[in-house]
Amino acid sequence: MSASLSLSGPGAAASQPLRRWIGGAALAVALLGGGYALVAQVSGERGIAPTAASADIEVRGISVDVSGKNAEDARLTGWREAQRKAWEKLKGPKISDSQLEGLVSAVVIEREQLGPRRYIATLGVIFDRQRAGAYLGGAAQQTRSAPLLVIPVMESGGAYITFEQRNPWQRAWAEFNPGTSRIDYVRLSGAGGDSLLVNFGQAGRRSRAWWRSTLDQYGATDVLMAFARLDHQFPGGPVSGTFTARYGPDSRPLETFTLKADNPEGVPVMLAQAVERMDTIFTAALAEGKLRPDPTLRMGTAGEIDPAIQRLIEIGRAAKEREAAAAAAAAGLGVPRIEAQPVTGVEPGEVPVRSITVQFATSDAGAFDAALGAVRGTGGVRGVGVTSTAIGGTSVMSVSFAGSLEELAAALEARGFTVRRGASALAISR
Repeated sequence: MSASLSLSGPGAAASQPLRRWIGGAALAVALLGGGYALVAQVSGERGIAPTAASADIEVRGISVDVSGKNAEDARLTGWREAQRKAWEKLKGPKISDSQLEGLVSAVVIEREQLGPRRYIATLGVIFDRQRAGAYLGGAAQQTRSAPLLVIPVMESGGAYITFEQRNPWQRAWAEFNPGTSRIDYVRLSGAGGDSLLVNFGQAGRRSRAWWRSTLDQYGATDVLMAFARLDHQFPGGPVSGTFTARYGPDSRPLETFTLKADNPEGVPVMLAQAVERMDTIFTAALAEGKLRPDPTLRMGTAGEIDPAIQRLIEIGRAAKEREAAAAAAAAGLGVPRIEAQPVTGVEPGEVPVRSITVQFATSDAGAFDAALGAVRGTGGVRGVGVTSTAIGGTSVMSVSFAGSLEELAAALEARGFTVRRGASALAISR
């Protein structure tokens, strides 16, 4: 007797809808799982918003050890001594205690031990910039740098972390008060899409088109990178930190230094000191002219010329042609002289520039760069700005074009793109 089952006949026909239902259910589960994975990349408690963004002048790490008639008197004496030490640290002129108290807007308690008649503490003193600046002058009134995006990268146990998860190095930068710094830091919270756009992979990227898109998202002109490597000698024991300051899309090193904490509890203090040390390094680099915005971030990809520079080249060529024609005519060669034409910003009959939305497929970073470079190199295009980035999907750019939407579509087709036209937008692919 055969134990096999036949799939022919009415039973087989009835099983076909069941198979399709099972296949559809499996596909739905797969899609839901994929959607959950995408949401998980940007969800969760990963952001630390900058908590100190004041323009006031802050001096931290002032140690005091004083005595008084009672606990309250000892604390008051310690705060006054901290104010004097902080003022001396700023190299301010000699003023009375009453004048000094008028310049202080807050005293920050970093750590304190209060006894019956003794006060031991580490304090921070915040001076009002407007009132204290009149006494300090010079350094307090110096101009600041252009906006610079800072990327904190921490290495611990062989793993590199930026904003993928909360970490003490990111927190140290969030708690840093740049009020006294000449560097205009652009500090990210790490929430939302920050962990996707700015991660450790971005720190090693060299594509100027990708960097330009990222910096435009946050209103920065260039990038600073702060690397920190923490080495634990043994659980609960000393922790040594190696810190490297870098700048620019090419990650050029500025300086490397090391600090040490006696135990894990001292790591936050060590990291706060490292941030201040890095700020000193970046400020010195600014004074030396090293932190000038990279011109390649404005000119575009290799082989592409900025429209303004291209215009200057055309003016120079036209001037040389006129000079050659004039010299030939003077030599009696019968070449008519070409009269110089005035150069203006807008040529007669020039088509107004309009903004057109263009969607483009970006399967990977190479396709993203290639599409941006090709569109920027299209005739009539005056500028390109990325409004949405989706690697593995469809990104969106805003194109400033001297002409109509149909003319832009024809120009892109001539460069090998497949163009789909919409009511007020285009979709391109290769």
